[in-house]
Amino acid sequence: MTHTTENADRPAGPTEPGSTDTAGQPDPATTGPAGHAEPAATDTAGPTEPAATDSSGPTEPRSTAEGARAGCVERHTPPPDSFTSRSPVTGETLAAYPVHGPLDVDRAVRRARAAGARWAALSAGERRDHLLCWKRELASALDTVAGTVAAETGKPGQDAELELLLTLEHLSWAARNAGRVLRRRRVRSGAVAIHQAATVVRRPLGVVGVIGPWNYPVYTPMGSIGYALAAGNAVVFKPSEYTPGTGVLLAELFDVAVPEYAGLFGVVTGAAATGGALARSGVDKVAFTGSPGTGRKVMAVCAESLTPFLAECGGKDAVIVTAGADLDAAADAIVWGAMGNAGQTCAGVERVYAVRQVHAELCEKVVERARDLRPGAGPDAAYGPMTMPDQTAVVRRHVHDALAAGAGAALGGADSAPATGAFVEPVVLVDVPEDSPAMTEETFGPTVAVNAVANEEEAVRRANASRYALGAAVFGGSGRAGAALASRLRAGAVSVDSVLGFASVPALPFGGSGDSGFGRIHGADGLRAFTAPQSVTVRRFAPPVDLTSFATPAATKARAVALMRWLHSRR
Repeated sequence: MTHTTENADRPAGPTEPGSTDTAGQPDPATTGPAGHAEPAATDTAGPTEPAATDSSGPTEPRSTAEGARAGCVERHTPPPDSFTSRSPVTGETLAAYPVHGPLDVDRAVRRARAAGARWAALSAGERRDHLLCWKRELASALDTVAGTVAAETGKPGQDAELELLLTLEHLSWAARNAGRVLRRRRVRSGAVAIHQAATVVRRPLGVVGVIGPWNYPVYTPMGSIGYALAAGNAVVFKPSEYTPGTGVLLAELFDVAVPEYAGLFGVVTGAAATGGALARSGVDKVAFTGSPGTGRKVMAVCAESLTPFLAECGGKDAVIVTAGADLDAAADAIVWGAMGNAGQTCAGVERVYAVRQVHAELCEKVVERARDLRPGAGPDAAYGPMTMPDQTAVVRRHVHDALAAGAGAALGGADSAPATGAFVEPVVLVDVPEDSPAMTEETFGPTVAVNAVANEEEAVRRANASRYALGAAVFGGSGRAGAALASRLRAGAVSVDSVLGFASVPALPFGGSGDSGFGRIHGADGLRAFTAPQSVTVRRFAPPVDLTSFATPAATKARAVALMRWLHSRR
């Protein structure tokens, strides 16, 4: 789930300049629990892409499904109009990919629209069967896909595998439930229109443009891709320029599983300008994951053509811990939610509010667990590097500013985020001023702030004070007490006695409000998000009094109006 602008400075990286926030610094990247990371930002003012290139995938030598299975790492000088993906651990080149310009994007959209017309004509059951074939192909290639994710993001292989397993769950749910959720339904006509049979049907939008993140490069965009396809749409996907190989591999596996609909799910690669071209390409909706600043830019592009827009723009998620909470369970969940994926999770834990009587003990338990975590690239590493090269500096700044403002460091400090290098040690802050960037901005690193509050009222007030409103968690001593607190939180998703519990439940909608964006993916709401309702009435018989005909005498209409007025005034 969240986010950093695309094209932040990366050694020998993509050729496009990255979009920056108003302060001229790259937006911090964030991702969601189930994976939301910033996709390539679309720079609305960015330069026009160079000459159109073929939109089929990486430039030669390629990193295709076969290449990935062989464990290939390509090292070569990139050809013109291309960019390279690199390992965030070693800096080594992984592969080169085309920088797709407006002509390439338009070609991909036209191809998707042609295949989409046939796809939309299928029954829900036929689409289900095709998508389940793709799911099985993804499951069979799990090692390959997880390996590509791990190579491009730096996350441990087991983390990448978990991301894939969650993705398979969601794709299966969307495929199996789209027919039920989106089927035609009858509605009551009412007294005035009793002669009309009324129904509502959900129709596919057409082609959905998806701009995806790097932190969860499969799980997060597939919350749009899989649900859009299940709803009968075609998709053109622009993965982050940090994880292009993952996006290309997903499309290759789709074409293997559903060869008769090749092109229905297309991928274009590049950075900011490619995303801008996709938003301007005439797609019927854009689903975006990224920073609020970049989201506003993409939304402005969509506004030019009134293209519908769905945005997931990160979070500053809070955990509330009450006096009756199981502190061991809370500490374990807080550390996992804050440090997992190196903290690069849009719905990860960044703020904790514990009532004063348990604050000190909770901090001890959090520190005890976090102290044992070690970042690295080896099989025993708890988490990997900052995928975005500039993100380490963001973490360092947040920790430094918090300490300078009077916060304490229960574990680590500003030096935990080295001036050079991508690995950040765990940081646990206490007594952080509420106006500190560490409490107001998305840090997107392996840090957590644990503040004491007088009572639950203060905890709720502080948790809700953020301009973000994505996820939250409550440890309240009992499920009932936790649920009562959850109902008072301004968050799109809340877990009780766990963190990120909603990410693994496909039937639950996911999304936020405020700077976290708007719209929902996942669940029935996620399926409906990629359709448009069509209302249909069928006249069953001639009404006793036709109020929509000039042939009906005025006196007759007046009597009918009087009768209806009388009825409505009494019930």
